[in-house]
Amino acid sequence: MTLPVLTDAHARRVTYLRVSLTDRCNYRCVYCMPEEGVHPTDREDVLTVDEIARIVRVFAGLGVVRVRLTGGEPTVRKDVVECVAAVAAIPGIRHVVMTSNGHILADLAARLADAGLTQVNVSLDTLDPDRFRRLTVRGDVARVMAGIDAARALMPVKINAVVLRGVNDDEIPDLCEWAWDRAVTPRFIEWMPLSDGVFYQGARVVSAAEIRARVEERCGPLVHDARSGVVGPARYWRVAGTDHKFGIISAMTEHFCDDCNRVRLTAAGDLHTCLAYDDATNLKALVRSGADDEAIHAAISAAVGIKRKGHGFTLEGAGAPKKHMVVVGG
Repeated sequence: MTLPVLTDAHARRVTYLRVSLTDRCNYRCVYCMPEEGVHPTDREDVLTVDEIARIVRVFAGLGVVRVRLTGGEPTVRKDVVECVAAVAAIPGIRHVVMTSNGHILADLAARLADAGLTQVNVSLDTLDPDRFRRLTVRGDVARVMAGIDAARALMPVKINAVVLRGVNDDEIPDLCEWAWDRAVTPRFIEWMPLSDGVFYQGARVVSAAEIRARVEERCGPLVHDARSGVVGPARYWRVAGTDHKFGIISAMTEHFCDDCNRVRLTAAGDLHTCLAYDDATNLKALVRSGADDEAIHAAISAAVGIKRKGHGFTLEGAGAPKKHMVVVGG
């Protein structure tokens, strides 16, 4: 039996679903959450484990094979292990990965791996404890590093660093070497102007080209790592003659919209086909009204059918959606 293929109007096939388990977080990262905070979704309005599994099953029937569980911070959800297990058990889903701040990962890593988690990406924007505290407001870099160590003994681990000029851009090579020493892949993310385009303390984007130049200056010539393929938004490079690889998610200066294979489901059940826009399709309303799988399938297909060709972000912050990164999970 041939499964339907979920394809948008620009011939991009959607095979990757990001699911936010919660919009709550135990950190307050300055580039992710507004200074005044956000009002979290009422608990009764958050998708249950069964509702998440039902929606993911429909996506799997449409050819989605990879699910990333995000937040907020997914590990603050008390039934996070059950969420992983429910998604991992769905036929057709080959990879269940997670993005986490790592704060309680040391306590959860073994249970998550047993439940079917195949990879974890941990946010680590700096190695300096004081700088880490300033960026995360509540964070403890030693706890995050302990979480990374616990997870890397069980599954592949990547670290994510959002690069902010004048804040942590001087640590790009240090983060690479720290990660490589632990057989972890570092990835660097260009800051994206969500939250109406408000920039953190005037920080500006550090371009993908500049990130590569910083690594090359310290570590040696780089070659594009074509082996990584197109799984998500990151593009990878290696230090020539080594296995030292790093990725860059360059939404601002070298955008990847032409290869986009992703859509996002929020904890409140809203389907966003592009991070850069606020419009969404409410799948939770369909599920809770008793709609059958065909109706959910039709709603997903209709939303993907009008997925935009690209985002409208600018380096000056224009073209940004009102939604906050903490709500949609990156």
